[in-house]
This record gives sequence, structure tokens and C-alpha cells, in this order.
Amino acid sequence: MITRLNRTGVLLTCMLLIGATASTAGTKSSGILHPTHLTCEYLVDPLGIDIAAPRLSWILESSQRKQRQSACQILVSSTMENLHADNGDWWDSKKLDGDRSINVRYSGKELAAGTAYVWKVRVWDQDGRVSSWSSPAKWSMGLLHDTDWSAKWIGLDRLVGSDDTASNFTRLSARMLRKEFSVSKNVRRATAYVCGLGMFELYINGRKISNDVFVPACTEYNKRALYLTFDVTGNVRHGGNALGVILGNGRYFAMRRGDMTNYGFPKLLLQLVIEYTDGTMERIVSDESWKLTTDGPIRANNEYDGEEYDARKEIPGWDIPGFDDRAWMNAEIVKRPSERLEAQMSNPMMVMDSVKPVSIKKIHPGSFIFDLGQNMVGWARVNLHGKRGDTLTMRFAERLNNDGTLYLDNLRSARVTDTYILKGDGQESWQPRFTYHGFRYIEVTGYPGTPPLSAITGEVVYDAIATTGSFATSNATINKIWKNAYWGIRGNYRSMPTDCPQRDERMGWLGDRATGSKGESFIFDNNALYAKWLTDINDAQL
Repeated sequence: MITRLNRTGVLLTCMLLIGATASTAGTKSSGILHPTHLTCEYLVDPLGIDIAAPRLSWILESSQRKQRQSACQILVSSTMENLHADNGDWWDSKKLDGDRSINVRYSGKELAAGTAYVWKVRVWDQDGRVSSWSSPAKWSMGLLHDTDWSAKWIGLDRLVGSDDTASNFTRLSARMLRKEFSVSKNVRRATAYVCGLGMFELYINGRKISNDVFVPACTEYNKRALYLTFDVTGNVRHGGNALGVILGNGRYFAMRRGDMTNYGFPKLLLQLVIEYTDGTMERIVSDESWKLTTDGPIRANNEYDGEEYDARKEIPGWDIPGFDDRAWMNAEIVKRPSERLEAQMSNPMMVMDSVKPVSIKKIHPGSFIFDLGQNMVGWARVNLHGKRGDTLTMRFAERLNNDGTLYLDNLRSARVTDTYILKGDGQESWQPRFTYHGFRYIEVTGYPGTPPLSAITGEVVYDAIATTGSFATSNATINKIWKNAYWGIRGNYRSMPTDCPQRDERMGWLGDRATGSKGESFIFDNNALYAKWLTDINDAQL
């Protein structure tokens, strides 16, 4: 076991020992093999893929040892009714001899853009006994060609108000966009295809769509941009509807002037496809008819420096129909940002865990240090009650100085400061959208009164990949190394494997992970993440 211990997250391991306990859950009583955990391109029920012949995989389970698959049969259908009737109207592989259960290439009829498919598999064991069919799985195709897109890239390619690109510490407020539309017929299916650079949140009729954060994944943006697909059938309603999108800066708008590539100002491409029960279809697309404002509550957002949020500038109702947007400007048609537009074929980031503080200490009048008991990666969710205009600041660090204040030297130029200005209308709760930190300690200044421990919760953020392995021994030190590795590895999954999550770096350096990835694969189902990263490497080569 080779382990490198350093700062938060740079705990890169080659822990081949971990594989000893990685296993699949559940057994079948029949004594023969049974296929389960079906995936398409390493993903569970993915939406909007753009691979013409996707690869299908499954895991074999059995109540007996020394079992082996000798053959399989895959059915792919256009409807669940056909699948239940064992009608593979899109592909019936028939009986395929062999033990292959990973990355079996689809070989049926040509798959159509925007179409959903369901599939199942059964297998034969080494004695020729056939299993029951697996539970159904599904995938849908994305928009496969440029001609499938009717949407236009929109945004605002200029500075407004307090936006700043002149100083080294760039500032740019979040851009908010909206569009209303009406539905007069019964909806069979509604699908949204969205690319918002650098990062986006999608809202329909006042509700955020999905739990994703920090989407889309980072790329070499001038080479490749990624879109995500959302099933929004349950969100589109009869009558008036409203689409809303918030655009954050991410890695698209440079966090530092001169030190990083600035690909441009945030921009949006969105296509909502509504299929009606009468067989007709309608597209709601991003174009110059959308409205845009930069005067929302997110005054600045930067992954190194933090997020500034002024709750007094919240815009109630901006994402529901009937809102008066006459004061907003028209969105502008902007230049296409990338050579290629592709579906994101890796898991999005999400809030995956939470950490409660273990102690709080007053260090100065009005300033308190929260200790979360361990290093983590993500952000702090704060609950408070105060007057309109009260300002709360939170700074983040991994260590303390001897006098109990934050140790910040190792963060270099990263300001790691989140600011929240209260609106003053009762209990308020806030967490940032477009920044993250690596930290154990939080310095909280400006909290109205003395904060309780419950005022802060650490939200752990990383790519939403499954933990597939665990490790335990009778040795407490080895167990601690395992725990540190687990937290350090997942804390550096930021749509690519990064080197650290706390200072002004956080990059996908190649050397460390070329070794560390071998051990990581015994802990996490990170196939899709590393496949995406290999594309990043290829795009970034000179």
C-alpha cells in the first residue's frame, strides 16, 4: 500500500488491499446466476446520451460460489409494454455465447435522437441453466447532430455594474434569464437539454430542476462543451409556464486575470422539447426573446474567492409565469463557445453528505470559529435571524494558528470568503451555489448575537458516484489511513480529479492521479469520471 499524506484531498493512494471487501449486495435463492445493477455507458438509467451504439453492463449475483456466465440475451424495446412482453422491437440479441457482462455493445436498429429506450438481460450459467430476466433499465438518446438543435446561444458578453476584469481578483455577478410559454394540450413527455457556461441552475415554474450542482462538468471549453438532459414532464403544466436559468462563472470566466484562460462571459443554450399526446411536438428554445438581468442577489461568485449574496436583491417570482420583466434587458445572441457540443457522460456533482460542527469558540467580539472535527470539501449552510442589511462573512481553513485564528498562509491568494447580507424578514437560511472550499474550520463574523452550533452545517460536495468498496482491519492506524483516503479522494472529485480543494490551484494534474486512480477504483465507481478526464487530457494537449 503506497499512500501520500499531505493537505486536504492530496491523499492519493494505491490501496489494492481495499479490493478484498468490495462486493455486490444481494443474492438469489435459485442457485443460478442473476443479472442485476444494469448500466449503460457506466451510468444508471442515463438521460440524453449521444453515443450511437452504447455499451451495456451488468453485475452477476448468485447464492453459490464458482458460478460463471456462459451466455446472455439482451432485449431493447421502445416501450415498457413491449419489454414486459419480451418483445425486443429495437434489439433482440438472441442467445450470445460467452462470459462477457461488461460493455456489451448495442447492435440493434439505429437509435433516434431524443428517444427513450428500455432494456433487460438474462444469462445462462456454466451448466446451461437460464436465469430470470433482470429488472428493467432505461436510457434515452440526446441530440445527436447540430441539426437537432434549434436553440441559439444567448447571454451578455460585456461587463455591467460592479463587474470587474481589470484587477487580478475578477468579479462577475450571476446572470439570470427567463422565458414564459404556454401549453394548451396534454403533455406526454417534456425534455430539457441545457448547457449553461460556466455553471447553471434550471428552474421551471418556481422549482429547481434536479439536485445537481456545479453543472456542466469542466472541459477545455473552446474544444468541447457539455449539455445535460432533464425529464421535466412533471414540471410543465397546462396553461402558463416559466423557464428560469441562473448562470454562474465556474471555470469558464477566469478566476484570476492573466493566470488562467478566460473563455468568455457566461452563456446559455437551452432546448425544451414538449411531446403531446396527440403526436405533435413543440420546441421552446433559447433565443433573443429571452429576458436577462445581472441585478440579482448573487453579486459575485468565484471558486477561489467565494460567493457574495445580497438577499435584499432577491427577485420573488422571477421564475414563475406572470412576472413583470419589463425592466430586464433582452438577452443577446452570442458566439458559439466550443468546437463540439456533447452530452455529459459522467455523473453530475451533488451534495453527497453533511458534517455537523463539534465545537464553537469566540476569538474576537463578533467573530467565532466553528470546528467541524475533520477536513471536508463543499460549503457551509447557515441559519440565522437578524436585521435587514446585517452582513455575515464566513472564511474557511484547514488549520488554526496557535492563537486560535485561521491559518491562511497555505491558501495563497484564495480569499475563501462567503458573504451573506440579510433581508431581515424572519428566519433565513443560505448556502452558496457557485463556489466551494476545502476546510475544517469556519470563521463566522457578523452573526446576529451568539451563534449556536446548529447555525452551521457543512455540506459535502463531489461527483455523485457510488461508493463500491469498504475496508476495515483490527489496526486503528490503518483504519484511520483508510478513512483519510476515502475523504481525501472524494473531496477532489470536481468533475475531474483535482490535486487540492482549498487553495488557488485545484487543478487536474496528471502525475498524482495516474497512480492514485488504481486504488480509487476499489472504493468508488469512477469509470465514467476517468473516461471523461481522459477526454479532457486529449483536448488540453498542445
